[in-house]
Amino acid sequence: MENKEKPKYQDAVLAYSNATLGISIVVAVLIGVGIGYGLEKLFGYRWLFWLGVVWGILAAILNIYKAYKRQKKEFDELSKDPKYRYQKAEKWDDDED
Repeated sequence: MENKEKPKYQDAVLAYSNATLGISIVVAVLIGVGIGYGLEKLFGYRWLFWLGVVWGILAAILNIYKAYKRQKKEFDELSKDPKYRYQKAEKWDDDED
């Protein structure tokens, strides 16, 4: 069998990465609001504020998508592990009725 050696702190980094998803969503929206506010003050158009809000929301959605893809990859690798693989029961019964 192939024995893959994991880096020493891989589990801690993955846990940290998953825990920061909520923070990254809030930060993305706040950065978008800040950019929109700055553009509104710079150019004087109110719609630039809302453009910044939309950019922030889209960035948050992108963060969620990236986290989803990362988790899906981890679950796909886990499903290849024989210990966690689902196997259907045999269709025949070896009892001698």
